[in-house]
Amino acid sequence: MTSSGGRKVPILRTDEEAEAFLMQDLSDLDLSQFKRHHFEFEKKEAQVNMRVPQPLLDAVKDRAKAHGIPYTRYIRMLMERDIDGK
Repeated sequence: MTSSGGRKVPILRTDEEAEAFLMQDLSDLDLSQFKRHHFEFEKKEAQVNMRVPQPLLDAVKDRAKAHGIPYTRYIRMLMERDIDGK
């Protein structure tokens, strides 16, 4: 997904700017500025409640913040990665 040496995607502030931008040839765009995002579609029916040491929770919250996601989603992501063997 990364193209080296291409032009950056500009910040588009209006629908009109976005529409005009999309009407041009986009094949030379440098997409390295974008981050992968995981969309969640499954319904969350179960709940987990656990006690952990405060320093561990603080560290998890710090890591989640660094990834730009809520800490509960970060914990779920870690669980999914472990189950998937990643």
